Amino acid sequence: MRTTNDEPGPGRGPDLRLGRRHRHGVASGLAAVLVAVPLAAGSAAAADDGGRGGSEQSATVHFMPPRTTLSEADPADVGLDPAPIEAAVEQVRSHEVPVGSATYPLYPGAVGLMGYEGKIVRTDASGWAVAYGDEGVPLPDDERVPMREDTIFDLASVSKLFTSIAVVQLVEEGRVALDEPVATYLPEFAAGGKEDVTVRHLLTHTSGFVSWLPLWSRYPDPESRIAAVMTQPLDAPAGTRYLYSDLNLIALGELVSELRGKPLDQVVTERVTQPLGMTDTGYIPTAVERTAATEYQASPPRGVVRGEVHDENAWSLGGVAGHAGVFSTAHDLAILSQALLNGGTYDSRRILERDSVRLMVTNFTTEFPGDDHGLGFELDQRWYMDAMSAPTTAGHTGYTGTSLVIDFDAHTFAILLTNRVHPSRASGSINIARREWAHGLAYAQGVEPRRGHDAWFAGDTEATTSTLTTDLDVPGKGGLLGFDLYLDTEESDVLHLETSADGGVTWEPLPFLVRDRGWATHPDGVASGSGTRRWAHVSAVLPAGELQVRWRMVTDPSYLGRGVFVDGVRALAPGGVLLDGERTPEAFEAVGWRLVER
Repeated sequence: MRTTNDEPGPGRGPDLRLGRRHRHGVASGLAAVLVAVPLAAGSAAAADDGGRGGSEQSATVHFMPPRTTLSEADPADVGLDPAPIEAAVEQVRSHEVPVGSATYPLYPGAVGLMGYEGKIVRTDASGWAVAYGDEGVPLPDDERVPMREDTIFDLASVSKLFTSIAVVQLVEEGRVALDEPVATYLPEFAAGGKEDVTVRHLLTHTSGFVSWLPLWSRYPDPESRIAAVMTQPLDAPAGTRYLYSDLNLIALGELVSELRGKPLDQVVTERVTQPLGMTDTGYIPTAVERTAATEYQASPPRGVVRGEVHDENAWSLGGVAGHAGVFSTAHDLAILSQALLNGGTYDSRRILERDSVRLMVTNFTTEFPGDDHGLGFELDQRWYMDAMSAPTTAGHTGYTGTSLVIDFDAHTFAILLTNRVHPSRASGSINIARREWAHGLAYAQGVEPRRGHDAWFAGDTEATTSTLTTDLDVPGKGGLLGFDLYLDTEESDVLHLETSADGGVTWEPLPFLVRDRGWATHPDGVASGSGTRRWAHVSAVLPAGELQVRWRMVTDPSYLGRGVFVDGVRALAPGGVLLDGERTPEAFEAVGWRLVER
């Protein structure tokens, strides 16, 4: 788990948790283990790892048409429900005031942007870009700077994505191979037993590096700071653990600069931001008056930091480093997001090949469940992606209070930029706001019922139990229960299918069979997890007798997906139909569940 620069969240386990699994083929939402993705002649991008790399598993990526460019649209005009989006806006704004005895709010201000199918469906700017002076003293109202849609933010570790793109561009050209040792390109990197650390290890945080070093305070100048990274010994053998580390991307920034013969900031400008028209994105902002302030720092004695990178190590390297230093706006990040959804192209300008984008969102860390990671991108992290999380959802967070989530399956992206370290990093984690923003966009899309015009929905309330119950009189030869199930939860949010033969005094699990496009599972009456975002069919054998059947959904205190839906419930017996839920919804007693049309 990450320990520095970004706010940590618990990892997720494997994609599906449905009891005993019996696979027949591969779920169509997941591709087979990636064997090869050719990028260029001589590229080792997807070759056998030779003992150096990790295993990988790619999810099917469906790109948008490459000519798609962004325009604005009202949510309702593109088929979205505006209510969850507006709820997310209010939730994000609610964190801009102190709560209880807190001295500061979670953040003084925020800019959020949501994109859906090539449309910007919501942008909101609220609060203050600058609200505090030296020592964290609140500024008078006439000295405060309001947040605007074009406010420029210090992206912190979201910067790592720009370095990663620059590395993958080198892979495309055949100048870098992912499973080649870094020392091939930077000979000094071999020091300290790192001769087997590969480019892919650095991109996926499996190098064995420690998470962080105080470069700015321990070493006297940029040259000695970079040398410290190059000679730093490993803390664990390469490929044996996942540990998020700034050192990985600092080293990659040096690799890019060495092979291009130019500073990293110039490379990113020429090969990423300039081609895409990201005019407000770069390492050292010139429009300081539009930047959001970050922390008041007494050590080092920088005062209120504004227009300079907040990260002390990046600052001590002149503001340009592989791990931090990029400044940008929500709109510019929307362009980058759309370019990736288009397969690497925006407005007829290509920064990556489609196979390269696909590779960046391939999970290369399957041996470290919960820490799914592509090349630079984090994958399927519900702790900040919330209901947008899926195997094909990629993103990153930044310590200053920034985050980017791109859902390749739904062709959506959610950008939330805050100045949460202004005036102090002690205000705490803003992961709740990140989840709320992603949740609003995900729930605005809704879930189409499988049958008829509505379906039973278990609700989206955390730390609760909801039940959906019906009575059945099953004849002596028994019966069969069938229904459609849409399941998108984390593993600790569990759906129970149960029966009672004593009027609800005691309940027993009802084992069932789940079938979906070539695979089948046999849960012992419980189901959780997923990410496939589609309906599956469930069947269960009913014992004879006067029964109650119920669906009981239990959620924990955090991290919701798109939830649980049940539709098309039918109970059959040799003598005919015992229950047709589409015709008789009144046959169900719902506590917490409700019928929804999307």
